[in-house]
Amino acid sequence: MAWQIPLTELTIGEDDVAAVVQCLEEGWLTMGPRVDEFEQGVAAFCGTPHGAAVNCGTAALHLACRALGLGPGDEVIVPALTFVASVNAPRYVGATPVLCDTASPTDMNLSVESVEPQITDRTRAVIAVHFCGYPADVVGLRELCDSRGIMLIEDAAQGIGAVVSEDGRKAGSVGQAGCLSFFSKKQLFVGEGGMVLTSDEEIDKKVRLLRSHGMSASTWDRHRGYGYSYDVVDVGYNFRLDEPRAALGLSRLGKLQTGIEARRRTVKLYRELLADVPGVELTWSDEQVERSSHFAFPILLDDAEACDAVRTGLADRGIQTTRYPVIHGFSEYRRLAPMGSLPFSETAAARHCALPLSASTIETEVEQVVEAVKSVASTLAGARP
Repeated sequence: MAWQIPLTELTIGEDDVAAVVQCLEEGWLTMGPRVDEFEQGVAAFCGTPHGAAVNCGTAALHLACRALGLGPGDEVIVPALTFVASVNAPRYVGATPVLCDTASPTDMNLSVESVEPQITDRTRAVIAVHFCGYPADVVGLRELCDSRGIMLIEDAAQGIGAVVSEDGRKAGSVGQAGCLSFFSKKQLFVGEGGMVLTSDEEIDKKVRLLRSHGMSASTWDRHRGYGYSYDVVDVGYNFRLDEPRAALGLSRLGKLQTGIEARRRTVKLYRELLADVPGVELTWSDEQVERSSHFAFPILLDDAEACDAVRTGLADRGIQTTRYPVIHGFSEYRRLAPMGSLPFSETAAARHCALPLSASTIETEVEQVVEAVKSVASTLAGARP
């Protein structure tokens, strides 16, 4: 379907195309110097000394779990409202995910208060997601984790550039590891790609080893004459990022902050125009809006029926929306928690609708979306007793 206003729109400039073409013309396509430069640039932007690029955000989470030594018998606390990769990653290493409720229906992140009761003597780590780009309280969660001798992984797949502390620290810089995604819908996109951020040199070394088959020397190292052979010292994976995607990432990186600021202006306009619409509730606070990197803009409707009606009404007008289910609503994960046991997450999942948002979203598109929401919501209100 050709959407009149898609959920996300990618804007690729001539300089982005030229960067990739130059890479192709130079003839080195696998992991090499552009990946190195991209890693350094993203790590500097996020405020960490190390960043290891991989082929997707899911691989970043997987390698973070491996590098932190998680395994069978370990429990990992994960939000019930997140993309499924957050829960799959602990299972890849044999650990057990434990679902945790969100702070509230309007604050769809983990909080210290929601996590602490879930900690047991088997808990080894918490995966805190910066959902929709809004910063979770990872400073408070890191303090809690440190006090209980467990580790914190930040799933910042949707949160690159979000500010998580009063002193300006960014998503991915607080936990033992922070995981990014560069999927096509993300604020910094290359198609497929990810990165593990860390301040721990040993974790960085482990991730770099595991992403390339556990080999002691990379193809690029050998190409430059830094070794004629290699050893395999661990069971690793082929999770490398390639040069053309790194070239695109480098070109896009300089536009990232400007794009985040454009998204924030759009969200503020949405919030202004939707503030007093009956049947619509805004999510997160004004302060959190200022600190978010705005991957998505979710609103809450009265209930699941109203949410479905609004989504259908907008689709009929050519406007694309989305909604995230709770993890324990999926067939594979129903055994993790019974429905009704995580009420804030379940309420948020049933009632939220994410409206179109991109760095290129224009004011007239926002007005068109808001008018459609108002029209459907008004019709719903008139139809109900």
